[in-house]
Amino acid sequence: MKQLRVLATIPARGGSKSIPKKNIYNLGGKPLIAYTIEEALKSKYITDLIVSTDDEDIANISKQYGAQVPFIRPEDLSNDMAQSYPVVVHALEYMENLNDCEYDVHIMLQPTSPFRKAEHIDKSLELLLETTADTVVTVCNVGASHPLRMKKMIGKENYLVNYIDQGFENMKPRQTLPDVYIRNGAVYTSTRDSLYKHKSLVGDDCRGYIMTDDESVNIDSWVDMKIAEFLVSESNFT
Repeated sequence: MKQLRVLATIPARGGSKSIPKKNIYNLGGKPLIAYTIEEALKSKYITDLIVSTDDEDIANISKQYGAQVPFIRPEDLSNDMAQSYPVVVHALEYMENLNDCEYDVHIMLQPTSPFRKAEHIDKSLELLLETTADTVVTVCNVGASHPLRMKKMIGKENYLVNYIDQGFENMKPRQTLPDVYIRNGAVYTSTRDSLYKHKSLVGDDCRGYIMTDDESVNIDSWVDMKIAEFLVSESNFT
């Protein structure tokens, strides 16, 4: 049986608008991206760990923490409209050409998820290998933000109605509602075949790996950053 080849890519664009230089923001004494690099390096399965960035500061810091930065990401993959899929395919093709190999699995690890652990990475990959899945995505429970509680406004008078028409006002306690999950952005694990077949990070046979709310913090705003700073100061997330 051939050895599994796994490429992990951390996409870290330099042009964050919400928090300038977000990916290297000092969170609890080290750059935000360092949390992801350190945990990915503990993985039992990752063959190569790279950072895809257009920013020299991010590149230098990533190297200091042990990640490979084999290229500076092209400008057309680094603007505000850049999608994750072409960034991943660029990284995959570059590394396969560089190493004269073909990877079996690709894992995308967003640096804005600092509390994702090596365990989550490895168990996501194990779930992929133990099933017929072509994709495993980490998720968390939506909790009180349940779709059966959500509303939409219609008309010029902004009539408030159920987003999902149940025929009645749903005021049931959250604990009695069926579990619903949302992608938390921490880990996207895909077979190489699925990436090219579906031209997407998510294939037809996608499985979910559940993480807790604390583990699922995804930093998109200053409020998210403040939550992360609190968790770092009050816990053992570092």
